[in-house]
Amino acid sequence: MIDITHKSNTYREATASALLKVSKKETISALKDNTVPKGNVLEAAKTSGLLGVKQTSNIIPDCHPLPIEHASVSYEIGEMEIRIFMKVATIYKTGVEVEAMHGVSVVALTMYDMLKPIDKGIEIASIKLEFKKGGKSDYSDKFKQEIRSAVVVCSDTISAGQKEDKAGKAIVEKLLGHNVKNDHYAIIPDEKEQIQKKLKKLCQENFDLVIFTGGTGLSVRDVTPESILPLIDRNIPGIEEAIRRYGQERMPYAMLSRSVVGIRGKSLVMALPGSTNGAKESMDAVFPSVLHIFKILAGSRH
Repeated sequence: MIDITHKSNTYREATASALLKVSKKETISALKDNTVPKGNVLEAAKTSGLLGVKQTSNIIPDCHPLPIEHASVSYEIGEMEIRIFMKVATIYKTGVEVEAMHGVSVVALTMYDMLKPIDKGIEIASIKLEFKKGGKSDYSDKFKQEIRSAVVVCSDTISAGQKEDKAGKAIVEKLLGHNVKNDHYAIIPDEKEQIQKKLKKLCQENFDLVIFTGGTGLSVRDVTPESILPLIDRNIPGIEEAIRRYGQERMPYAMLSRSVVGIRGKSLVMALPGSTNGAKESMDAVFPSVLHIFKILAGSRH
């Protein structure tokens, strides 16, 4: 199965449909009047469809087991056909399209099985996905604005050439994956004066996004939060909480990080952990939904 451990839970919904065609009008009459020999077709098919939704991961090899938090079946009965709809919803890391399609398939097959004694010409004409929503793509703002970003690595050892930067480069790669251009990359020591000077300069140069990595721990030399906080106009605790919560779900020491996020002027400023995994996970936690900030900031300029 595809690795989804890096994903966050979001609301997911899908609706699938199936079209069952009959060959005799009497079949529809028997269905409506509940005179089919095998029993109540609509209720039996609904029950089997709900069971089918729950069994999807046991039947389709690459489907992840997931909590089904809502499932419903509805019908539209015509003169010579029955259209079946299956809606499925959950709050999880991956979508429920296959669950909806599997469920509606089981409903259609159950109806076929129950109706075939009175109609040998029944046909399952189509099974398709009608609607889906959920996941990060739903929260990616599609507005035409080129976001300029700067990534600054705060590290004594890296700035001294004693160690290679991996966290900063990982952040740049993540940004590119979200179509955010990186126009500035720098390495500086863990010095309050240099961090503040760099932040002021980048904001003056109208960088939309300024990301610092490193110096958010608890050692004496970890001064990035103390350097940035006095220069931020407004901090955004919700983003900080999202970063820590995401990290905490993956390793217990994430609670020790002192990530800072806020606005200075029209720039979004982020101070992320200096470890490679910490930086990657912090980016995964809030991107691309955090880019919605630039839509808000663009509107506030007018």
